[in-house]
Amino acid sequence: MNKYCSISILLYLLISQALAQGVSDSLPQFNLGKIAQVNQGDSFITFPTDIGNMEPLMFEANVNPSFVVRKRKDSRLMAVLTAQITIRMYNEESYPVKTPSYIPQISAYYLVGAKNSADRSTIFVKMGHHSNGQDGSFYNDDGNINLQTGNFATNFFEMGWLKTDYSSNLRAEKIFKTSLEVHPRSWMLQELHGQYSGLRWHNAFLAYKLPLKMGPRGSIKANFSLKAETMWSLDKLYDWDTFNIKRLNASVTFYYHPKFLEDIGFFVRYYHGMDYYNIYFQHRLDVVRFGIMTELLRF
Repeated sequence: MNKYCSISILLYLLISQALAQGVSDSLPQFNLGKIAQVNQGDSFITFPTDIGNMEPLMFEANVNPSFVVRKRKDSRLMAVLTAQITIRMYNEESYPVKTPSYIPQISAYYLVGAKNSADRSTIFVKMGHHSNGQDGSFYNDDGNINLQTGNFATNFFEMGWLKTDYSSNLRAEKIFKTSLEVHPRSWMLQELHGQYSGLRWHNAFLAYKLPLKMGPRGSIKANFSLKAETMWSLDKLYDWDTFNIKRLNASVTFYYHPKFLEDIGFFVRYYHGMDYYNIYFQHRLDVVRFGIMTELLRF
């Protein structure tokens, strides 16, 4: 009798494990490549319809191709090379493109825990450079920052953690990120000291709402997604105290992928905080923007 009970229990455990594994495998999942893609960001172009205090633009474009280096598709360790360029064309005579942002980066991602789990943790490190390709004096003769030809350059590293999981109730893939970005003083222009943040705490939450009808693995695109991001400057800036609201940068992006489009969709974004466009960092923005984005993420 004991023998049959033992066999029955063993069979029950094996079947339960197989069923649980099957359910886990059938769920949409973030593999390491998708996690890196989300963290590196997407390419986009805005429409000339900004609402807020930004200077009139024809468009802003973010070109952000990524090149993946890994041994196998299911590897725990992966490197990513990114040649990010951000360009603004101003709605002025001759439509000038002023001082683009060049932000090349190299990142490494490591997947922690079980590969086949729907809930995953990933740690990453990133090294990058941010400059505007100019070599003029940082200040004009009147003491103001030289926005036309002034030199802007800084180097940084970032360390962080990403947590992903799937919500069956919301039918959505979710990802949370927290990281610390450091610009050592010796890695940035001396003129930036005390007025450009060299210690930044990033947090982000993303949710990708999936369709009710799930197609073959790897061919599902989210109907829409929501991304909320914050950045708090932690180092000494101007005469601001630790909890000065000016230290906060925040954005919310809503992305919609219509069925009649393949690899692009529409987005609307609200941004508040320091201008991220290189030497324009002293500008404070409160702006709503519209455009198209190359959201290529598939589940």
